[in-house]
Amino acid sequence: MSAPIRVVIADDQPLLRHSLALIVAAADGLEVVGEASDGDEVIEMSRHIAPDVILMDIRMPGIDGIRATEVIVSQSASTRVLVLSMFELDEYVHGALRAGASGFLLKDVRPEQLVEAIRRTHDGESLFAPSILIRFVERFLDARPRRAGAAPEVLTARETEVLTLVGRGLANTEIAATLSISMGTVKSHIGSLLSKLAARDRAQLVIAAYDHGLVAAL
Repeated sequence: MSAPIRVVIADDQPLLRHSLALIVAAADGLEVVGEASDGDEVIEMSRHIAPDVILMDIRMPGIDGIRATEVIVSQSASTRVLVLSMFELDEYVHGALRAGASGFLLKDVRPEQLVEAIRRTHDGESLFAPSILIRFVERFLDARPRRAGAAPEVLTARETEVLTLVGRGLANTEIAATLSISMGTVKSHIGSLLSKLAARDRAQLVIAAYDHGLVAAL
């Protein structure tokens, strides 16, 4: 039996923090290992507990969630941050992704969606609504010219196909069905892409797909 996914919850609202903890604790294969009420606390907790996934609020006293994410990601390659926000503001999304967050969800997400998002984030997938990711990528690429529709030379033809589908927002299960390959093979290709493109997570792979002109629009 695999070890549970260890989750820390960071939110300055005690009631919401407690509610999130109940949802996570009730899910199979998930374990709440800490709760933090501000950025300083979650940074310190991350150093000592080294959780698998952190549910991170943005607007907290002291160090906010974006800055806390940046610090945590720089200190640990294994801890992934899933941002939860009340607001779908471009500056929040952009800041969270720039800081290294692996996902961005709104707080009106359903409990079952949150649990699935934690699991997928732990597995190396990125969780963003397509509209959010499109806005970020367009903003990111506005700062530099896009490359003309060609994958990096280091990629195989199959890896290019997988990268293109990642850029279109498909989950691993959808990629496997589209290409008629196994989930294990998809994960192997994703791992190879992360390594070859020096990308931390799936969000950066999406950027790479846009950057190389493999995806025009979702």
